[in-house]
Amino acid sequence: MKNTWKTAAFAAIALFISTAFAAQTTKYKVMLQMQNYTGKNAYVIISLINPKGGYDKTLSVLGDDNEWYNTLKAWDKFRKVKKEKLNGITGASVAGGARATRVIEFETAKLDKGYKIRFESAVETQKYHTKDAEIALSSAALDNREGVKGNGYIRNVRFIKVQ
Repeated sequence: MKNTWKTAAFAAIALFISTAFAAQTTKYKVMLQMQNYTGKNAYVIISLINPKGGYDKTLSVLGDDNEWYNTLKAWDKFRKVKKEKLNGITGASVAGGARATRVIEFETAKLDKGYKIRFESAVETQKYHTKDAEIALSSAALDNREGVKGNGYIRNVRFIKVQ
């Protein structure tokens, strides 16, 4: 009986510590509207950018054939160094004029700390856009219904917080 209480107390303390120190995350649904361009489908990378302007984490990849990742030059260099696992965050590439949605997740502690969400895009044999769209990682910016305009293949990006 004495060991049962010790085991239960240890389990309760372990659960409390793991819950207290687990990183809180925030999720947003990202809605992309592409420009009406001609050509192949676009590959779009959604990345978390740190306050110094460097890549922190890949949040989503629209385009699942890694043979074409080298066309997204800046991100591909980061990907090769960081060796991130992309399982679970990749999906189909996006055609001109099409729409796509993804759910992204990031640590809540990074909100309003100078981080950004960057969208970069590339289309086979066409121009590569390192910063097709970029937005501050802040509640005010992400909750803006206007979203953010793209500079390349992306027309507009909007965000909806996932509860």
